[in-house]
Amino acid sequence: GGGGGGSSALDATAAAGGGSKSKSGWSTIVGPQPKNPYEDLEFSPAAVKLMANQKTFKGHLLSVASLTLHPTKPILVTASDDKTWKMWHIPNGDLIMAGEGHKDWVAGVDFHPMGSSLASGGGDSTVKLWDFEKQKCSVTLSDHKQAVWSVKYHCLGEVLASSSLDHTVRLWDLPLAKCKMALRGHVDSVNEVSWMPYTVNLATASSDKTVSVWDTRSGLCVQTYYGHPNSCNAVVFNALGTSLASTDSDGLVKLWDTRMVSEIMTVSTGKHPANKCSFDRSGQVLAVASDDGKIKTFNTSNGDLIIELSGHEDAVQAVIFSQNGKSIISCGSDNTFRLWQ
Repeated sequence: GGGGGGSSALDATAAAGGGSKSKSGWSTIVGPQPKNPYEDLEFSPAAVKLMANQKTFKGHLLSVASLTLHPTKPILVTASDDKTWKMWHIPNGDLIMAGEGHKDWVAGVDFHPMGSSLASGGGDSTVKLWDFEKQKCSVTLSDHKQAVWSVKYHCLGEVLASSSLDHTVRLWDLPLAKCKMALRGHVDSVNEVSWMPYTVNLATASSDKTVSVWDTRSGLCVQTYYGHPNSCNAVVFNALGTSLASTDSDGLVKLWDTRMVSEIMTVSTGKHPANKCSFDRSGQVLAVASDDGKIKTFNTSNGDLIIELSGHEDAVQAVIFSQNGKSIISCGSDNTFRLWQ
């Protein structure tokens, strides 16, 4: 009497993957989530006051829009308006690999949590997955109707989130290379997505002036943060997932308490748009990329400006702290990426 079960299982496999051997990655969302390793760790704040522009790399032919660091190795990927992403060894800036395949600017890049592959999104409305061994694009996902701004892997690496000018976020089941779900609710471009660390919750920043948090199991919006007076450009969690930072085109940065679902503070970076931002691993320092060419660092407990880092010759588009918190990497419209330490 076991035969029926076997054939129905085969039918299910055939239906899901068209007869392919791939197993859905969605079980990593539905199942238990890993413990956040940062819960038991404490770090001292990054010493940003001592940082200076150590190295500048003319990495691209056009503006550099975003950055991602390898989870364990000193390897950086930059995404550019020149339609490429490039992989670099840090701190020397040796070029390891270049990704050519997007037909328009590349806006978002993210390393797989194991560092084994890369996702990118761009102006050609596609999300691409890249195989490092073959040094080429392995999968192109083209369900978005307009430009893709941001791509982020879930911590277990089987599901990818992407956000788009088409007002949606899409969740991709990577082993099946299929869109599992579209998150709808924003009424304008969704400019960045960010996973709450080691959870199934996903934050979004939109040009509709709101920041939302979604439960990806249900596909429902569970929190919306109101108060930005202009388009929200970026959203990022601290390592613990207890705070959320968002930036807007009026130069405001807001910190939100994710447990109380309330605003902690608003910090003004000046009159220029505030772009991407990054917490250090302690959560006590927030670095903000500004359109005025500076990186502005703030104390997250009181909102005080710690220091402004000057060097870029045009808008700073993105900024990230290194894993150990000892350096900052930034990129911008002057076609460079820079190392500060």
